[in-house]
Amino acid sequence: MPRLRALATLLVAGALLLPLARAAAPARHFIAATANPWATAAAYRTLKAGGSAADAVVAAQLVLGLVEPQSSGLGGGAFLLYHDASSGRAVAFDGRETAPRAATPRRFLDAAGRPLAFDDAVVGGRSVGVPGTLRLLEAVHRRYGRLPWPQLFASAIELATRGFPISPRLHALIAGEGRFVQARARAYFLAPDGSALPTGYVLANPAYAATLRTLARQGADALYTGPIAEDIVDTVDHAPRHPGDLTLRDLADYRAIVRRPVCDGYRGYRICGMPPPSSGGIADLQILKMLEPYDVASMGVESFWSVHFIAEAERLAFADRDAWIADPAFEPPPAGLLDDRYLRQRSLLIRATGTLGHAPPGDPGRLAPRPRSLAVAPQGAAELPSTSHLVVVDRYGNAATMTTTIEAAFGSRLMTRGGFLLNNELTDFSFVPMQDGKPVVNRVEGGKRPRSSMAPTIVYDRTGRLVALAGSAGGSFIINDVAKTLIAMLDWNLDPQAAVALPNFGSRNGPTELERGTAVADLAPKLRAMGHDVRIVDDPSGLQAVLRTPSGWIGGADPRREGRVEGE
Repeated sequence: MPRLRALATLLVAGALLLPLARAAAPARHFIAATANPWATAAAYRTLKAGGSAADAVVAAQLVLGLVEPQSSGLGGGAFLLYHDASSGRAVAFDGRETAPRAATPRRFLDAAGRPLAFDDAVVGGRSVGVPGTLRLLEAVHRRYGRLPWPQLFASAIELATRGFPISPRLHALIAGEGRFVQARARAYFLAPDGSALPTGYVLANPAYAATLRTLARQGADALYTGPIAEDIVDTVDHAPRHPGDLTLRDLADYRAIVRRPVCDGYRGYRICGMPPPSSGGIADLQILKMLEPYDVASMGVESFWSVHFIAEAERLAFADRDAWIADPAFEPPPAGLLDDRYLRQRSLLIRATGTLGHAPPGDPGRLAPRPRSLAVAPQGAAELPSTSHLVVVDRYGNAATMTTTIEAAFGSRLMTRGGFLLNNELTDFSFVPMQDGKPVVNRVEGGKRPRSSMAPTIVYDRTGRLVALAGSAGGSFIINDVAKTLIAMLDWNLDPQAAVALPNFGSRNGPTELERGTAVADLAPKLRAMGHDVRIVDDPSGLQAVLRTPSGWIGGADPRREGRVEGE
């Protein structure tokens, strides 16, 4: 896919017109880090006005849906971990999209039973799941919000009404996107001659502003019932390509779910992540716990040994992820995936003399039968320019870390009359529903939530005090990029800005992937000599992280994108 590679290289190498190295941003009372300066400003203003972390998340997300339409918005889904200062505990909010009731396991197979090409499956109504982001925002605000719900819409409404200048990054993404098959999306993103709107063009979205005014007055119900819901269903089911089968009942019945985070220990810290249907929390905890017997700190930053050992642990974690993790309402994961004895046994498979190559899944504590199948990930699901992450800490000690997405860049490429894009989240299901005569755990089913790799993460010290928050964009790269950042802060004692800026690397139980144009890419010859199948890749990630210091908080935003940290 030369066009996608060229686009990703452009985004990383300089189209952002941002420095590749930034100073970590300190704050004493509150702090926000998001993937876009406009969203960070909205979060900052909310926190300064006395808002909670929950309030700031709502304000920032509504702005992200406008200024980063390719990444997240009202038409997508999200996962959020919230640290409640009053209880000292983390709470997980699941706003993952769901498949329409009419969806069947054959959804992404052609007439001959072969899986569709990923690019062919993405565009159109068939890939759209029931959006979950607004229900999640509503749930977290009802539980932890301090400011009135309508007040949180003000920044996004104002910006959508008067417009915002198109950034170099957004221009590059629009210019590289050739699949706007819907007239409404073309009219919004392209000039009359079909070219991408130029950098600096002030792009207003009055339709989005009108939608936000309705939601501010009427609450989230207005997106799941009534005219906005009818607009969503009509957009999906009358798409010019691959019409879908979404119904008003699918929307009306959607619920965000409050879940218990998955938490475990690592070198004296307690680390909490998102539970299934996201695989991110379990996978990252597995990676860290398998590395715990090894002296990763002494291996050093960006070293051959750190890349080798971390990549090997990631192979083992991805093997279990593919075999075991799916929507727990349909496929509950075995309890032994984080069992200490099980992970010690898995850790012993890591060798200093060679690579596992393709690791097999384990049998977690023999608490469940052997895996019924291995999930088949669709090709091209890297989500390079899409998805977004934000981190917020408020003056009251509460904190939030949220990953939010419409899946691929520009999602399904379908825009509603309400001014927001719809997701293509259903392509996160496995396209192949059966393998070796057995059902794949992450197959498509009506009402099911597709497996995710999103990994919002909270770190506590041994006394239970909040220490750090992190997360990233990047599809299945998320798991490895978050693991790298946690190791950088906890093992290598790097500040958040240095941690997120470190080269990305790892393995998703395939090739060992090294970020193009970085110091780790120079390790390729030595890794190949050990047997690694090495690929040099573009991984724009989209990491955000904050870390407690003796004087307050310090934050970092991924220099590969256009994020910003702000606090006081």
